[in-house]
Amino acid sequence: MRERFWERHTLDELDDEEWEALCDGCGFCCLLKLEDDESGDIATLNVACQLLDTDTCRCSDYDNRFQHVPGCTKLTRDNLSAFRWLPASCAYRRLAEGRKLAAWHPLIAGDTTRMHRKQKSVRHFAVSERDVSDDDLEDHIIDIIPCQ
Repeated sequence: MRERFWERHTLDELDDEEWEALCDGCGFCCLLKLEDDESGDIATLNVACQLLDTDTCRCSDYDNRFQHVPGCTKLTRDNLSAFRWLPASCAYRRLAEGRKLAAWHPLIAGDTTRMHRKQKSVRHFAVSERDVSDDDLEDHIIDIIPCQ
């Protein structure tokens, strides 16, 4: 990867390896979301995809995730703007908005421990969807993002 690529190049100029390296591993993308059919509002749950390792906040089968979870979404340069629910801390969102990476981001900090210590990941609150019944999902709503 190119040195400090996130400061020297636009998101569109990044190669695939650099794009993937921007992911801070927070796990927020892997939290289940419910969309209100009438309002379009999006409810974020503290329930994580069955493939998310809630300790490392990484997908346990990233290369094959679409085979296991057909509804898994892939964040790309072309669809980034559609993911309005990305947290303000997300590296992709920060860079798209012209902001810098946070000091706790693994590319800046050199590891993921700072991110987890600062509670910028889902590690401290997420539960696996394996442990929650569909009937109880609404009890796990932690945020509602209004339709814009």
